[in-house]
Amino acid sequence: MRRRTLLAWTAAAAARVAGANERVRLGVIGCGARGRYVTRWMREAGAEVVAAADVYLPNAERLRRESGGATAVYQDFRRLLDRTDIDAVLVATPDHWHAGAAVAACAAGKHVYVEKPFAYSIREGRAIVQAARRWRRIVQPGTQHRSAEHFQQCAAMVREGRIGRVHFVRAWNCVNMTPHGIGPAEPGEPPAGLDWDMYCGPAPLAPFDRKRFLGTYRWFWDYSGGYITDFGTHRFDTVHQVMGVDAPFTVTASGGRFVLQQGKDAGQMPDVLVVTYEYPGFILQYECLLVNGLGLGLRSPDMRYYNARGPFDRPNGMAFYGTEGTLLADRVGFEIIPELQPQINAAEIAAPRFRTEARHAGARDATPEHARAFLDAVRGLRPPPVDAEAGQRATTVAHLGNISLRTGLKLRWDARREDFENQPEASRWLARTPRTGWEWATGEAAFR
Repeated sequence: MRRRTLLAWTAAAAARVAGANERVRLGVIGCGARGRYVTRWMREAGAEVVAAADVYLPNAERLRRESGGATAVYQDFRRLLDRTDIDAVLVATPDHWHAGAAVAACAAGKHVYVEKPFAYSIREGRAIVQAARRWRRIVQPGTQHRSAEHFQQCAAMVREGRIGRVHFVRAWNCVNMTPHGIGPAEPGEPPAGLDWDMYCGPAPLAPFDRKRFLGTYRWFWDYSGGYITDFGTHRFDTVHQVMGVDAPFTVTASGGRFVLQQGKDAGQMPDVLVVTYEYPGFILQYECLLVNGLGLGLRSPDMRYYNARGPFDRPNGMAFYGTEGTLLADRVGFEIIPELQPQINAAEIAAPRFRTEARHAGARDATPEHARAFLDAVRGLRPPPVDAEAGQRATTVAHLGNISLRTGLKLRWDARREDFENQPEASRWLARTPRTGWEWATGEAAFR
């Protein structure tokens, strides 16, 4: 754990009376499906939901009902942060509000669990890290795979040389959204209870379109970076964990919209995206398909599987190719396939003795463990499993892929400076110019 994160955790431990049964008073900012899901596990782990805020009041009201009815409701999260009876907040807004809410929460003395992706842009993510350090708050990214025991086992096996030397890694996210993606635009009037102006916040004030709202917002550049920032961030964080790295030094992306048609699909993201990252000592290739859901690295028959595509699919995952074997891993579990020797008959490849036993994860999703870990950190019982800096580094990898795609450049990345090497056309994508009057909402203004 980085020293500054340990200092923040130590400060939190000193400020509170540690105890496994101590209730953490929680505020929730962003009460959509993911916000309600994480809140459920926070409550299971002993959090008391004191207040909820959402620009769409029906979302906040639904969370209030699900939390027992005693929760105060706000449309502007700043009113929630004004309260002095809140210890920590969950930030589960659309991506373009993560930094504004997280920085303001730290400034208000609250600890923060911020959903992935860590921030809308690289500069906004850095603002969150700076806020955690300035106000000595715990900021735990919602990259819950850090709390999954089987990924910790994967990291240990690679470190111990179980699959030999690893110089090539693949990561992928695959889903079939053909033929029409999220469907056509749905313009109209904002529904009752929605503050559309604040929803847009630092983004351009676009005419209301239901597809830019709720679960489909992430297919628009104004609010998100698409699948690579949403799900790819999990892959990159695990690659960093397993390989013991935190940044590539070159990035090359290619892709486009080959199947999903503008007009029939209101979304703006590529339906095929391939990004190659150079790290010290190995190459990472990330592949994102919206046109086929099978994925890579077919699992063995005794491996638990995702229900969507049948018994051999692996639509999201990673493969670590070592000189002595291949480690295949996803949130369901992992398996190692030993490297075959040249003298082995090809007909024997399917024999069980050439595969290690598949290891199943304890749960399909590690969010319950991750939520409990955050509350334990706030209580001062243990350090958080992942810190703000790690969240920033993993999400930066996703942003770099998008920047390479949108500029058409092979990027040369200086991780220490968080900038490109003499590529001003790429540097322009490190942050966006916020809408006039909403400069505060990117979180960056607090550090100028």
